[in-house]
Amino acid sequence: MEENQPKTGKFALNYGVLLGVVSVIFGLMLFSMDMHYDQGWAIRGINLALAFAAIIFGISQFKKANDGFLTISQALKLGTGIALIAGIIVLIYFFLLSNVIEPDYMDKMFEIGKAKAMTDNPNLTEEQVDQGIEMQKSFAWVAYPIILIMNIIIGLVFGLISGLIMKKQKPTY
Repeated sequence: MEENQPKTGKFALNYGVLLGVVSVIFGLMLFSMDMHYDQGWAIRGINLALAFAAIIFGISQFKKANDGFLTISQALKLGTGIALIAGIIVLIYFFLLSNVIEPDYMDKMFEIGKAKAMTDNPNLTEEQVDQGIEMQKSFAWVAYPIILIMNIIIGLVFGLISGLIMKKQKPTY
C-alpha cells in the first residue's frame, strides 16, 4: 500500500510566503512610523520572533499532516525552506523600498552610519570616515546575498531546534 505523505516543499512555500508577507507588513509599519532606519535590538528581536513562530508553526502543521511523525531532516528542510522563501520576499521589499519607495534610503543609511562612526571613534578624521563610507557604497550590492544567507542560516538553526524538540520516528514493522 502506498502512503500519501505530505511534501515539505508545499509547507515551506506556504509558511515562507506567510512569514514574508508578515515581515513586509512589519516593515511597512516601521516605514509609516518613520522607524525603518532603526536597527535596534527590539526590532531585530521582533523579526527573529516572527521567524521562529512561523517556522515552529509550519513544522508543527507538517507533523500533524504527517500523522504525528517528523524527522530532523524534514524539520531542517522546512526551516530552511520557510526562511529562504521569506528571505526572497523580504529582499524584494527591501529592493523596492531602497530604489522605488524611498530612493535616497541608502544615502540616509550611510549618513546615519557616518554619524555613528564619528561618535563611536572620535580618533577618526572626517576624511577617513568618508573614505570608509565610499568603500561601503561600492560594495552595497553585497547586502542582498548576505541577507539571504543569514535568513537561511537562521531557518536552519530554528529548524534544527524545532526538529530536535518535535521529532518522532515512524515505527518500522
